[in-house]
Amino acid sequence: MEIIHAKENEFKELINNKTVLVDFYADWCGPCKMLGPVLENIKDEIQIIKVNVDECEDLAREYGVMSIPSLFIINNNEIVSSRLGYVNEEELTNWIKENK
Repeated sequence: MEIIHAKENEFKELINNKTVLVDFYADWCGPCKMLGPVLENIKDEIQIIKVNVDECEDLAREYGVMSIPSLFIINNNEIVSSRLGYVNEEELTNWIKENK
């Protein structure tokens, strides 16, 4: 699946009635940059939606994002689980399987 870079006005539609992994990130964030290749490697396991906190401040505030990267698994518009910070591919894959 393609990784989607969401805009604030389309986010609700992108998560509607689906299971998705949302990555709140910033272009200047080192751990976010490290997470990028990991997300590329697992993109066929779950739909990934990236949200730039600098461009979508209200959305980041709505989800209580205080530091980045912040990862959320959302199913049917409800947060199932969340993680904070960089996570390697094995841990991320296991987390997705546990919460999908």
